Amino acid sequence: MSYTALYRKFRPDTFADVKGQDHIVTTLKNQIRANRIGHAYLFTGTRGTGKTTVAKIFARTVNCENPTEEGPCGICRICRAIAAGASMNVIEIDAASNNGVDNIREIVDEVSYSPAEGKYKVYIIDEVHMLSIGAFNALLKTLEEPPSYVIFILATTEVHKLPITILSRCQRYDFKRISIDTITGRMQELVAAEQVQVEEKALRYIAKAADGSMRDALSLLDQCIAFHLGRELTYDKVLDVLGAVDTEVFSRLLRHVLDRDVLGCVTLLEEIVMQGRELTQFVTDFTWYLRNLMLVQSSDNLEDVIDMSSDNLARLKEEAQMIDMDRIIRYIRIFSELSGQIRFASQKRILVEIALIKLCKPAMETNKDALVDRIREMEEKLENGVVIAADGSGGYPGGGYPGGADGTGSYGNGANGAAGMAAVGVKQPLPKAIPEDIKDIVSKWPSIVGSAENPMRLYLKTAKLSLGNDNGLLMVLEDGLASDYFTHHPENKELLERLLADFSGKEVAVTIQTVTTKQEFEQNYVDLSEVIHMEIEEED
Repeated sequence: MSYTALYRKFRPDTFADVKGQDHIVTTLKNQIRANRIGHAYLFTGTRGTGKTTVAKIFARTVNCENPTEEGPCGICRICRAIAAGASMNVIEIDAASNNGVDNIREIVDEVSYSPAEGKYKVYIIDEVHMLSIGAFNALLKTLEEPPSYVIFILATTEVHKLPITILSRCQRYDFKRISIDTITGRMQELVAAEQVQVEEKALRYIAKAADGSMRDALSLLDQCIAFHLGRELTYDKVLDVLGAVDTEVFSRLLRHVLDRDVLGCVTLLEEIVMQGRELTQFVTDFTWYLRNLMLVQSSDNLEDVIDMSSDNLARLKEEAQMIDMDRIIRYIRIFSELSGQIRFASQKRILVEIALIKLCKPAMETNKDALVDRIREMEEKLENGVVIAADGSGGYPGGGYPGGADGTGSYGNGANGAAGMAAVGVKQPLPKAIPEDIKDIVSKWPSIVGSAENPMRLYLKTAKLSLGNDNGLLMVLEDGLASDYFTHHPENKELLERLLADFSGKEVAVTIQTVTTKQEFEQNYVDLSEVIHMEIEEED
C-alpha cells in the first residue's frame, strides 16, 4: 500500500478535529442545529488553514442521515459515499483549471436537477478568484437565488480579487492563521499516533516556520521525519533539514554588528554557508529576530507574543539594553529590503555580505536613520577619547594627539606624523587669542545641542566650530541638508543665535560656511573644540 502524507492521512473528519477556527466551526454548527443553513458561503484566508476541509465536513453533515453534534456520523451510506468520492451530492471544482464561462454554465444547468439521495447538492469551488469575469457573470443569478436544495461554498486565498457582486451574495467567513501553540499541540497528537519521537522544541520551530498554516506544518514534519527515519527528531536535526540557523547564531551576529566588526560578521556568515544553511531562510529568520528585539525594547511584558525559550529571551533582553530603537528599525529596513531581493538573486551570499557591511558602516547610506547612526558612532568615539579626523584613522594624522605624553600640548610624534600632515594639508595658524564668549559657547556646545529641537539638534551635532574674521562664531557644515537648513532658511539661523544668547547672556553673531568634505575643513579651518581641549590639558 502506498504511503499517505501526514496532512492527508490526518485530515479532520469532524468539526471537533478542526483546530484554530473555533469562531467559524461554532457558527456553522449552530446553523445546522437550528436549520438556518445559507445558500452561499465564502471561505477566505491564507493557505492551509482549513477552508476546503471545513467545506467538506459541512457538506457531509448537511447530507448525513444521522448527524451528530460534531458533524457527520461517518458510517451511514451517504457519508461513506461522499468520503469515497462516489456521491453526486458533493461536487468539488478547481477554479484554477475550470475557470471559463462554459464550465460555470455546466454547473448552472446541473443545478436544476434535485439530488437523487440526501438533502442538498453542495458545490465547493476552490480558488474561486481564478474565474474569469465572464464566468463570474454567468454564476451571479444562480448564486443569488439557487434552488432550496443547492449550497455553494466558495474558497479563496485572495478575496480582494473577487467582484463585489459575488461578495454581496455570500456569507463570508475569514479563516485565521493558526497559532504556534495550536499547531504544536496538533503535531504532538500526530507523532504520538505515528509512534515517532520528536523534541517539543523541534515541533515548535516547525510550527513557527509554517507561518500559521497547519498543512505546511505537517508537510515540513513529514519531510523531517523522512530524513531522520527511525531516529529521534531533535531541534538540531530540524534545523539541518530546513537549512535554518539557531537563535544563538543570530545573537552572535548582532553583537558583531553592534561592535561594527565587519570581519566577525563575514566570518560568521562563512560558517553558516559552510554548514549548508539556506541564506533566504537565514535572512527571514534574522529579520524576525530583530523584530523580537524591537518588541522587547518596546515593552517588558511581551513574553506571550515572543515565542522563544527563557534562556533566549533573557539574552534578547540583555541585547535590548545595548541598542537604540532607531538603529533596530534601520537594521530591519535593510534586511527587509534584502529579503525582497535575495529570492531571485544568483549571488545570494554577496547580497547578504553587502547588507551586513551596511549594518556595520552607516556611512554607506544617506537615509535619515543611517545619518542618526553615523552621528551616534561619532559620539561614541568622542566619548571614548578618540578624535574624529578627516583621514578616517580615528585620531590626528600620524597617530598624534593634542596634549600628548610630552606635555607640549602639540601634535604627537607618530611614526608617520609628517606624512599624515602632508596628506591632509597645512591648516591656518592658530589664533593668538579666542574671545571668552566664544570659548564659553564651544565648551558648552554639547549642552546647547541637547537643548535644541529636532531637526536643528540633528544638524548641530554634525557642525564644526571655528573662529570668524570678526572674532565671532563660525559654524562649518557639510554641504547638504544641514547647510541648507541654515543658509536657505534665515529664520533657523536667527533661532540658533537666540539659543546661544540664552546660554551666554550676550548676543553672538554666527557665520555659516559650507564644505564638501571633512578634509576641506581640516585644510582651511581651525577646530575650536581641539584648541580649547589643548588649553585645558596645558593648564593641568
